[in-house]
Amino acid sequence: MRRIKWILMAVVMIPLLSSCGYNTMVELDENVTASWAQVENVYQRRADLIPNLVNTVKGYAEHEQETLQGVVEARSKATSINLSADELNEQTLQNFQKAQEGLSSALSRLMVVMERYPDLKANQNFRDLQAQLEGTENRIAVERRNFNEATRAYNTYIRRFPRNLIAGMFDFESKPYFEADEGSSEVPEVQF
Repeated sequence: MRRIKWILMAVVMIPLLSSCGYNTMVELDENVTASWAQVENVYQRRADLIPNLVNTVKGYAEHEQETLQGVVEARSKATSINLSADELNEQTLQNFQKAQEGLSSALSRLMVVMERYPDLKANQNFRDLQAQLEGTENRIAVERRNFNEATRAYNTYIRRFPRNLIAGMFDFESKPYFEADEGSSEVPEVQF
């Protein structure tokens, strides 16, 4: 008798769960996870390019050791933060972004140093690496946007009534967005 009760309850609950959006919540959550993996992928690509860039610059700018060391340290710090999509919350994403901002800042300083060396700028290896790094920065922006779009779709879906009740029962929680870096709204000063 008890077994029949559980079977009947399962027969009733499975279609009910399916129609309440549970499967869509799982699908959207997986989409956020996949988008996050792609964000990490392009950040890893950037981290992989940096040692080659630093080594190329070293040959031309030995006395710029402090700047080169800063890039290496920032890369090390940025790659030390491994964050899975399940661990995403406001604080962990903020820590991840802060480490990546440090690397971006170090790379900017490196680019300023490189401007002082015309022979370096003419070097084909350097130009190739610089083009790859610029392309990677563009990819990062695209993947961050894709992640935010997937997060928006997921968050919107789980917050709508009556799905918000189901989401709460199955621990589907809102995911954080990537936000603009601090100071990005300030216009850079250009001097000639």
